[in-house]
Amino acid sequence: MINKNSSKFKLWFSAARLRTLPLSVSGIFVGSFASFTDNNFNSSIFFLAIATTISYQVLSNFANDYGDGVKGTDINRVGPKRTVQSGLITSKEMKIIIIATSIISFLLTISLVFTSFKNSPFYLLLFLILGLLAIIAAIKYTVGNNPYGYIGFGDLFVFIFFGLISVLGSNFLFTSKLNLSLLYPALTIGLLSVGVLNLNNMRDIQNDKLVGKKTMSARMGLDNSKFYHFLLISISIILMVSFLIKEKSCSLILTLLTFVNIIWLVYDLYRVYKIKDPKEFDFFLKPLVLATVFYSISLSINFAYLI
Repeated sequence: MINKNSSKFKLWFSAARLRTLPLSVSGIFVGSFASFTDNNFNSSIFFLAIATTISYQVLSNFANDYGDGVKGTDINRVGPKRTVQSGLITSKEMKIIIIATSIISFLLTISLVFTSFKNSPFYLLLFLILGLLAIIAAIKYTVGNNPYGYIGFGDLFVFIFFGLISVLGSNFLFTSKLNLSLLYPALTIGLLSVGVLNLNNMRDIQNDKLVGKKTMSARMGLDNSKFYHFLLISISIILMVSFLIKEKSCSLILTLLTFVNIIWLVYDLYRVYKIKDPKEFDFFLKPLVLATVFYSISLSINFAYLI
């Protein structure tokens, strides 16, 4: 019985795809640590924001496993094995855990929003609505009759939620102000996150075309998707440099770390452009995630350094 329970736990652990979590919290770190610059940081808000974001990401991972599994779109998938598609977890079991995770996500959202805006009913209601939209977006990526991930809108939602809302929204939780000086980092992290999704979609382009999953890569084809990837990373690099030039509070540490990151991104971009076999894109997913997290940490160190 112990072995059986242990095996089941490992399956749920696999379905949660915890390796995706660092990317999902990158923007939260930036927005949160930026609040140090005007002495608005609150540890309760920070940890609740991290927990809430992780719950959204895990919910999205469970929903993706379920949605692709019941639609049968993971048959020839190159990446990690999905549990519903392979029959390791039943669709009924996954549906139950999706409902449970949705409830946990909503309760965390309520806790976070109340901690941030207990004296501001308008902002409390606004961020509750944003939280509900995040939960719906996490589920609707692959679940339902018209999932937006199947018609090429995944990139837009990742850009908005992983970039703009993650950075600017998390900072707003601390300050109750829209800090437009964080727009460049928000755009950068959003574009890099879309780059991760694009690598994932280029990797699975053959399977997605076969099953009618119309991701941006499946719509554009491999060559155009590579150029799209070039634009995503190139614009991100331009925004990184622009932030260094524009923001007077950038430290020498951030400048050095940013240029290390740029060299890393350029080198990987060159190697991605040379790929002929879509399966090889899987190797570059982790480096791009790490580069995004590295940029997030670099910015966070910069904001903490200014204290």
